Order: sequence, then structure tokens, then C-alpha cells
Amino acid sequence: MELAESLKEFVESGQDWERKNTSVKGVSIIRLPQYKNRAASLAIDINPIGENGLPMKKKGIMIMNAAELHAFREAFKNEKLDNLINVLEDVTGRKTTGKPVKADVVQL
Repeated sequence: MELAESLKEFVESGQDWERKNTSVKGVSIIRLPQYKNRAASLAIDINPIGENGLPMKKKGIMIMNAAELHAFREAFKNEKLDNLINVLEDVTGRKTTGKPVKADVVQL
């Protein structure tokens, strides 16, 4: 099944807040429910997988359009972020938690 067809079927027949994993580790698709005058829609959820095979965060970053994706890419490229995270790790340490990955995968 083609990607567009698969996503169209998911938005039309999926459950509210249902999540489908993709072939890209740490990237899933969430079906957002209908709200007032807005029809049900889809969003990309990015939550990288840690060394233990589990998502790194309880909730990932939800991206709904190309402008949001571009803005996040630009923010992550900022070199000051590297310094900030190094200082945060020194101050607080690091902890990886998450839940198991589901088997249902959407091929990208």
C-alpha cells in the first residue's frame, strides 16, 4: 500500500489518539481527533529510541506541518544548545525512561 493511501485510511478509520510506528526508529504518526469545526488529522511524533530500545521521553515532539518541522530543525542546529545541554547534564545528570515500542509499523 502506498504511503498516502495508508495515511488516508489511518485518518479515516483510526481511533482518536491512535499511534502508528513508522520504519524510521523514533518517528510515529498520531491520529488527532476531530475538534469543533476541525476534521480529524494526523501529526508526526518524534521521540528517539534509547540504547535500551525504549522511547527516551514519555511524550515526544508533535509536528503538524512543514513550518513547525523547519523551526525545530533550526533550533536544534543552534550551537548554543550544545553548551546548554552539557551544563544541564553536569548539573542534573541524565536519565533514560520510556515504554516498549509497538509492532504496528508504517513504512516510509
